Amino acid sequence: MSEHTSPTEHTSARARALATRWLGVGLATLVAVVTLGLGVTGRLTLYISPESVWFACAAAVVTLAGAVWSFTLPLGAEGDHGHDHGHDHGHDHEPDAAPDADADPDVRSGRRPARSSRRTAAVVGSVAGGVVATGVVAAALVLPPASLSVELAMSRAGEQSALFAGADAVTLGVADTSTFGVGDWASVFATATNTTAYDGAPVTLIGFVTPAASGDDDVNLTRLVITHCVIDAQTATLPVTVDPGEYPTGQWVEVTGTVKADADGALRVVPTDVVAIDEPKDPYEY
Repeated sequence: MSEHTSPTEHTSARARALATRWLGVGLATLVAVVTLGLGVTGRLTLYISPESVWFACAAAVVTLAGAVWSFTLPLGAEGDHGHDHGHDHGHDHEPDAAPDADADPDVRSGRRPARSSRRTAAVVGSVAGGVVATGVVAAALVLPPASLSVELAMSRAGEQSALFAGADAVTLGVADTSTFGVGDWASVFATATNTTAYDGAPVTLIGFVTPAASGDDDVNLTRLVITHCVIDAQTATLPVTVDPGEYPTGQWVEVTGTVKADADGALRVVPTDVVAIDEPKDPYEY
């Protein structure tokens, strides 16, 4: 502690340094630990696509390495920008002159400078941001990983055109549909111009039940399709000829059947077998 620093100022500076390190290294370390834990247990795909898992885990390892290295720095080093404030750099500094009450209207009127107000707002903003960030990270540690809700999928249905994986193939003509999922077929149902070409195509699909917009004999087989992470999740739906009262909304099912092209060109799935199942380990399509 400097001879010019009071105990109160020293305590305040230490508290600020601890808060800075917690908001930086501390929260980043916890996020890295959570990411690696989800990656090892195979649950990271609840939040990001499988292709991104390796990148997220590698970034988490780098973050942990940086956190370990940060402990070699003295507390408060984050605020040192390489300036040696303890030396006069060869200059003879004169004591700061007392503020001129005649020249400074803030001093003359007794008002606090605007800089003090901005500093207070910055502190309040930092504290609020720190509380929110800490709460988010704590929730990630405490709450179990979960897939996006059925309600969210229903709310996003119809927001945009169904252009999912396989869209390029189906626009060029009839593609090999043997490996198509709900998202691929949703693209076919939305964009195919020669729907009779798909009439009779066999399907085996997994999704959850949501109400159909029209018709009393149909439900929607629904699946969330993500490109990179759950933030960009899109809802893919397929009309399936099933009694709406047979399965509750949100029930996961495996549907085996064929695609039927109606006289008006609309496509739907006519099942030969519908089996209620538990939510799969990976509830999304990519």
